Amino acid sequence: MQSTFLWITTSATRIGSAVLNAGAGLALILLTACGQQPPEQSMPLPQVQVITVAAQTIEDEPEFIGQTEAFRPVEIRPQVSGIIKQVYFTEGRNAKKGDKLYLIDPVPFKAIYLSAKARVAQMQARLNQAKQDLARVKPLLEKQAVSKKNVDDAEAETLAAKASLEAAQNDLIKAKFDLDNTLIIAPVNGRIGRSHFYEGRLVSAQETLLTTIDQLDPMYVNVSVPESYLLRRRRELTEHKVERPDIFQLRGVMTFTDGSVYPQEGVLDFADVALRPETGTLQGRFKFPNPEGGMAPGQSYFYPGQFVRIRIKGYIRNNAVLIPQRAVQQGPNGSFVFVIDTAEHAQLRQVQASAWRGKEWLIESGLQPGERIVVEGFYRILPGSKVDAIPHQPEATAARPDSTESTQQAAP
Repeated sequence: MQSTFLWITTSATRIGSAVLNAGAGLALILLTACGQQPPEQSMPLPQVQVITVAAQTIEDEPEFIGQTEAFRPVEIRPQVSGIIKQVYFTEGRNAKKGDKLYLIDPVPFKAIYLSAKARVAQMQARLNQAKQDLARVKPLLEKQAVSKKNVDDAEAETLAAKASLEAAQNDLIKAKFDLDNTLIIAPVNGRIGRSHFYEGRLVSAQETLLTTIDQLDPMYVNVSVPESYLLRRRRELTEHKVERPDIFQLRGVMTFTDGSVYPQEGVLDFADVALRPETGTLQGRFKFPNPEGGMAPGQSYFYPGQFVRIRIKGYIRNNAVLIPQRAVQQGPNGSFVFVIDTAEHAQLRQVQASAWRGKEWLIESGLQPGERIVVEGFYRILPGSKVDAIPHQPEATAARPDSTESTQQAAP
């Protein structure tokens, strides 16, 4: 029994030694194999595409909402009270200066005119008689055939007859005016609106609004400019960042709600002197030509009351920095870009992007000409990481696989 135990112990010791020797040999083989492999290569730098920031002189063209307004809205009101006898015009059509619009029953006014005319003739005859009487008594006074009172009476009668004639003539002028104004004519060229009164209606002088005529050529477009814009623009002009001609040489380009652009430019012809307290805006007005025949014969391009966009031309911005929109990222602290420094490290830079110009941002502050910014490869980098910066290649970008969808949509 004891000998059997010694044999088992000796066998186990030998097996353990063999296992240890095998493990040591295997470890030696692995170490030898590792020593024969080449050293591990370093990871390649992330590649990004960059552009160099450059300053340029550009046209600064702000845009505002505007509303069209007739050049001359004219109210048609009667000058005499009476019954409308006839309406001559067709509502909503063009009217020319001098066209007949309304006729107020002229019979009573003609009677008053004829009576005033007869009164003038009567007073003229009286004046002639008074002059003849005065001419007869004056020589008799020298011969003492009449008294001085007779001459004085004759002179007084002459003056009274003359005054009565002048009063009668004034009544005749008024009667002629009333008679002439029974026929109401168009004072201007324009588009006439709906008539508020028709035949048989009684109208009151200078109170009743019969209709309106809107002169549509030219046309006004009113724009409201915010106070914040005015303050910023004044500061830029003072700092010579922006230049402009005389304010009344600024031009306007009008865009309608459907996106179409009016073919002719307008000119700023009025700027208000005070802000509107209820809106905090300054009123400006552009004048646009609006000839007939724009859409159809007898019709204009646009009408009063339309809402449009006005792009103001004439401002020039010096040393402007424009970068692609995709280069500007948004973060918790606002807009930022990645700038590549001289050590080829990507640095995060806060910028102030003020306005879009096509596919570019106008950068007010945060970038200097000559700096490089990343436009492609943002997902590969972090602030402070070293990069492989290559010039931006628009052709390669346009041919990227992710543009397949738009290419397929454009294919026939």
